[in-house]
Amino acid sequence: MIIFRYLIGEVFRAQLAVFIILTTIIISQRFVKILADASEGEIPGQLVMSIVALKLPQLAVIILPLSAFLGILVAYGRIYADSEMTVLHATGVSEWYVTRLTLLLSIVMALLAGAVTLYLSPWATEREYQLLERAESDAGLFSLVPGRFQHTSNEKAVIFVQEVSRSGVQLSKVFVAQSSEKEGELGHAIVYAEAGAVTEDPQTGAQMLQLKQGRRYAGDGQSPAYEITEFGSYHMQIREQQAEQRRRKLSSLSTPALLQESSAEAVAEWHWRIAIPLSIPILTLIAVPLARVNPRQGKFGRLLPALLLYLGYYALLIIARSALEDGKIPPQFGMWWLHLSGLILGTALIMRTRASAQKLRAWVAGR
Repeated sequence: MIIFRYLIGEVFRAQLAVFIILTTIIISQRFVKILADASEGEIPGQLVMSIVALKLPQLAVIILPLSAFLGILVAYGRIYADSEMTVLHATGVSEWYVTRLTLLLSIVMALLAGAVTLYLSPWATEREYQLLERAESDAGLFSLVPGRFQHTSNEKAVIFVQEVSRSGVQLSKVFVAQSSEKEGELGHAIVYAEAGAVTEDPQTGAQMLQLKQGRRYAGDGQSPAYEITEFGSYHMQIREQQAEQRRRKLSSLSTPALLQESSAEAVAEWHWRIAIPLSIPILTLIAVPLARVNPRQGKFGRLLPALLLYLGYYALLIIARSALEDGKIPPQFGMWWLHLSGLILGTALIMRTRASAQKLRAWVAGR
């Protein structure tokens, strides 16, 4: 039991550390990109943290297998480099026993990865679509950036706001340039108001800009004559209807809905979702023997070739997914052949040092 807790604890801590480090690095890059989009007015600033949080399950799909693989290499590499594994082997702890312990942890991680890929990640992707659609439909309410000229949602006016309240509803010193193609109305108008607010019709979804205490200058743009109107309150429509629903990717479909689809893309998406949790035990079988290093090599002695092997396996998964989408691989084959190849490789690496395998090699050599 002491050896069990020690080995499992070392591997789990290493995997957790790798997961946190990789997540921090990748999410920082995504955060910078999302923040840049928000500064350009493409994403409301209020939604930045929500979108970043919804990216986490999508990133976990990629990071979980890699952190499981690297965690085993780092933890057992250190144990081998410090000659602790040599002492354990001398006391009767075989590599196969170590592998079985590690497989128990990998199965738990595979179940966690399965929950993320089959349920949490699709939900987060769909939720992100909904937030972006809401941001587009409420562009006048959430995306007005102080000190910048911006088009309204219906592309019929340009708005400049000097100040926006913290809630994003109350405006001050508002400048609006609009044009009209309706008969009987002057073609161009410029409106300036000391204050304003954005309101929305709950029934039609139309969004109105309500201005107070200002002037409206209207003309046809060809003659020097302008019509000047002072007003106490002025309303103008800045969005005619709700924004259209974004086209969804299959990654946003819930797993039950995905299973009802019969297209090649849906088959590829399903195999990809189950490939992530299945890859963790397979990578465990490969990582345990690869972590075996000579104390002179150091704990990172085989890290580079192991990483190359992982990248090759992951690249083959991506290629197989693309081939499934294009119909080049029959749906019944899916990615099973790739998982089987990884399982054979891991089993071969584990059996290489087993006494039964050595006897078999000696018997074959004797014949």
